[in-house]
Amino acid sequence: MRAFRAAVEAHDMDAVEALLAEDVVFSSPVVFKPYRGKAITAAILRAVERVFEDFRYERVIGEADGRDHALLFAARVGNREISGCDFLHLDASGRIAELTVMVRPLSGAQALQRAMATQFERIAAEVQEAQEAHEAQETRATSAD
Repeated sequence: MRAFRAAVEAHDMDAVEALLAEDVVFSSPVVFKPYRGKAITAAILRAVERVFEDFRYERVIGEADGRDHALLFAARVGNREISGCDFLHLDASGRIAELTVMVRPLSGAQALQRAMATQFERIAAEVQEAQEAHEAQETRATSAD
């Protein structure tokens, strides 16, 4: 998916968020249970953007107009080099419905888990803020009717 890759490479996390379906399912390489919803997924991706250093996509697998894509990447977390893959599945409207991330080696995944643990308070605050903004928007829309 060219738009996702371009947004990530430009560090444009608002553009990344705009590509997510409301009910997107995000499967993390370091957490067993998937996360569901645009707000939590966007907050996690913002945290990953803060944690990864020297991030770069190296290859894309999938047909340009297809609904399934694999974006292979390399990055660093602290002194650990990471290789990984973002697996994207698009819904019928072209939004990202599923995002699964896998990383290797184990020492890199462990470094990523430690680095992300330091981000959880900020992630929770961003999710709360997004939910409050969404609720306020719904209230305004209901009042306008």
